[in-house]
Amino acid sequence: MTATAAPASAPFRFFDVRVARIRRLGPSMVRITFTGDRLDDLASGGRDQRFKLFLPQPHQSAPVFEDLGEGWYTAWRAQDPAERPVMRSYTIREQRPDPAEFDVDFALHGAGGPGPAGGGPASRWAVRARPGDRLTVLAPAVADNGGVDFRPPPGTDWILLTGDETALPAIAGILAWLSPGTTTKVWIETGHAADRQPLPTFADAEVHWLVRDPAAGRGEPVLDALRAADLPGGAPYAWIAGEAGTVKAVRRHLVGERGFDRRAVKFTGYWRRGATEEDLLAELTATAGGR
Repeated sequence: MTATAAPASAPFRFFDVRVARIRRLGPSMVRITFTGDRLDDLASGGRDQRFKLFLPQPHQSAPVFEDLGEGWYTAWRAQDPAERPVMRSYTIREQRPDPAEFDVDFALHGAGGPGPAGGGPASRWAVRARPGDRLTVLAPAVADNGGVDFRPPPGTDWILLTGDETALPAIAGILAWLSPGTTTKVWIETGHAADRQPLPTFADAEVHWLVRDPAAGRGEPVLDALRAADLPGGAPYAWIAGEAGTVKAVRRHLVGERGFDRRAVKFTGYWRRGATEEDLLAELTATAGGR
């Protein structure tokens, strides 16, 4: 998922959580419900609310940290990679107060399928997860937090959303949050027709599901669909997420060919073809160190 610089420790807090339930949503997605102590203090801002999830190493029963205080990120980076928790960014799909729990939808990236193990560490963990499994999360303690990116400015006339299955939880959260009657155009790319799921919303939403064709190789279903689309007039706000290369191409099309104001396009690469999140984090750390 999204590779981001280390979030500030406040208004974020560490929570120890455990798996409560597991539900397969389709060939490419599994929903895992987490519960734990103090989850009343977790305050999701809805929409595309992201948080940090920490997985134990295969020989551990729970993530092992050397520091959960202000210096957690530096301490985490310094840990032995064989002991250091695996960190990933995910979206809070839904949070409920009674009982206190929240859902996370994991894109499986081929994990659990036939042949050699596919997917990354989080996908493989999700396929094997069982009730009672323990994780740690770094999540917001206030609803208006830096982990929410979907923020259409005043004067927005309509919304455009695009993404692949990794962005589907955030798109679902955004649609659930939108005001009644909001004109919204949505394009979602998935690997299988059976990955389609209900997306409740009060918005006036037109949702297009695009199924990848394996025979097409590295095609661009979202970009191709957008190029052929008849878009509304007025002031748009676009939210684009998914594979980094596709996200950049879609943004380039909207700004360069469609004339969108670049300030009205929020774009996030949740993953990059051929790169792990460790690779992306190393790049970000190196860039920050060179400033």
